[in-house]
Amino acid sequence: MYYILYPILYCVSLLPWRVLYAISDFLYLITYYIIGYRKKVVFNNLTIAFPEKSEKEKTIIAKQFYHNLVDSFIEMIKLISISRKEFDKHCIVDAEEVNKLYSSGKSIQLLTGHFFNWEFLNLGMSANIIYPFIGVYMNITNKTVERILVDMRKKFGTILIPASEFSKQFHQYTHQTYSLGLIADQNPSAPERAVWLPFFGKMTAFHNGPEKGAIKMDTAVAIVDIKKIKRGYYKIDISILTTNPNELPKGSITKQLIAFIEDAIRKNPSNYLWSHRRWKHKYDEDKYKHLVIH
Repeated sequence: MYYILYPILYCVSLLPWRVLYAISDFLYLITYYIIGYRKKVVFNNLTIAFPEKSEKEKTIIAKQFYHNLVDSFIEMIKLISISRKEFDKHCIVDAEEVNKLYSSGKSIQLLTGHFFNWEFLNLGMSANIIYPFIGVYMNITNKTVERILVDMRKKFGTILIPASEFSKQFHQYTHQTYSLGLIADQNPSAPERAVWLPFFGKMTAFHNGPEKGAIKMDTAVAIVDIKKIKRGYYKIDISILTTNPNELPKGSITKQLIAFIEDAIRKNPSNYLWSHRRWKHKYDEDKYKHLVIH
């Protein structure tokens, strides 16, 4: 099946950007108005995050979000065939701070949230930072699609590790200086093993693995911001949070990361992945108060 689907997608990816975005506009209409993909989840999330906004304002954000969501899938196809030269025109990466750190021999974690388009983010990191770049991805049920995505994500040198194999595979890269990219706002499956802190004014569970990993491996930590300049054009900024995570108070890295994610969302609400259930777990003070980051 791979040898049937891949050539088709590759041929589609050769279409001009304007043609691909015309296809995206059509698919948006189907996704939003006909299928209504996860509409209830999206509007519920927007209501929690922006209770002060009117229904009209939330609808505008939702429609812009669905445009960005469909665009991201179309752009993903375009990235299958994109050249390094063309990619650099569409994605500007300010990696100066990170590249300066490389000579110190210090490894680094690169943390961000679910902002569009994270596929540009992956390729932008591997193409522009000196460090070997390790990316962690969620397994996909359809193995043909997963293989195509893995091929695309590795094209500029990313070392990919499936999340299900991370504990088994990651150690083989730790004998050298490395960079590890993590989208760190995933909803934890076990809230009793998470940390809790306010997110848009509501107590929310988050993974504490990135912070624990940075402390254990004594890596520098950076926050990565990706901004959509216009369709198909992105700007990525990387800010060093700390080079000595063991010197920070417990929970500080997670707290600063989540504060950054919330601030970035407030500045550009439609650029975040509202279709995942960010507030799936309810806070129970009796159960989780000892897990709250203050």
